[in-house]
Amino acid sequence: MGAQHPRELSLCEPAARPRLVVHVVDSLDMAQTENGLLNLIRHLPPERYRHAIVCLHDRGGYEGGMREHGVEIVNLHKRAGRDPLHYLRMFGVLRALRPDLIHTRNGAGLPAQLVAALAGVKLRVHAEHGRPAAGTGRSAGLAARLLPRMLCPLVDHFIAVSGELEQWLIESVGAEPARVSHIANGVDSVQFHPRLGPPAVVGPPGFMHDGVFIVGSVGRMDDAGNHTMLVEAFLRLIASPHPAHQRLRLLLVGDGPARTECQALLHRAGAAARAWLPGARADVPQLLRAMDLFVLPSLAEDRSNPILEAMATGLPVVASAVGGNTELVHPGFTGILVPPMSTELLASAVADYCRIPAMAARHGARARTQVIARHSMPAMARDYLAVYDALTRSEPADSLRRMR
Repeated sequence: MGAQHPRELSLCEPAARPRLVVHVVDSLDMAQTENGLLNLIRHLPPERYRHAIVCLHDRGGYEGGMREHGVEIVNLHKRAGRDPLHYLRMFGVLRALRPDLIHTRNGAGLPAQLVAALAGVKLRVHAEHGRPAAGTGRSAGLAARLLPRMLCPLVDHFIAVSGELEQWLIESVGAEPARVSHIANGVDSVQFHPRLGPPAVVGPPGFMHDGVFIVGSVGRMDDAGNHTMLVEAFLRLIASPHPAHQRLRLLLVGDGPARTECQALLHRAGAAARAWLPGARADVPQLLRAMDLFVLPSLAEDRSNPILEAMATGLPVVASAVGGNTELVHPGFTGILVPPMSTELLASAVADYCRIPAMAARHGARARTQVIARHSMPAMARDYLAVYDALTRSEPADSLRRMR
């Protein structure tokens, strides 16, 4: 019997099993599930990569969508405060899963790089979606600055979601430029789409009626979010005699320690009926479609997801000129950038859109076009895939150079 042709032998061999990527996240909250990780997994080829998720904390109840896509989820049940034993649990989980690659995110996930190295995980990726918090106290701040530099040699490749974070990883953390990729967040432009008719009536009775102009924001309401300045700008506008300002309504979606302060400001001014602060919500796409203008007054911003979702919805954006906001909002074209602590200039920018609805519609349409062209989910997944493939040698080694 003659020898089999090499091609015939390869056809008889079983297909290689997809490589396992373990994602380490703080918790499976709504933002991780809907805006980032689940969408990334959906857009990566399942015949090449399968996925598992290791959660540090129990917070968040959004595991359903992950499990529907065959993703194994392991919760380490990390206790509040210091819990060194969770590193031992993580070591055991990684030894059991034996992933081909680990993908950690942000400062909370960075120590997992050391655990992964000790557990024998050969390929390690770390992504920065926001500058690591410095913590409280001098020692905590020093640790937050030193830890990324100490663990930098363990990371095979870094991913930064903004140019500012890319620069920080290279200049402050010490990552080699060839080991850093700038991959902007993507947004689901099908889920986040412009309104197709009149806006849906949302909020308590009397909040909406024909002709109102809804100024909205979505995000965690804390000091960094700076929502109190937006409330102050709103109160300044509705107290002015300009007739267009009487159409204004305020919609703040999110929760956090500043929410109570914002509500108190509105009540003291007698303007509570003209604002709605519903807390954290799962129907963000619908609430965005009720808005006419999106405002992000944050003092620091690296993640960019709220702006991208608003732009995909066809909204003009007024944002503070900090971090990744400056890379997304093009003044005079898709929105307006203002200094982060200027209530007067923030109020002026909101007033411009309220008084000139045609400009709001024009800038909003351009914003959606920009998202579709530059921030689609397939484009984001393609860039992540290039990183994975280059590390696992699934594709030629120069795939990362082509991406950059």
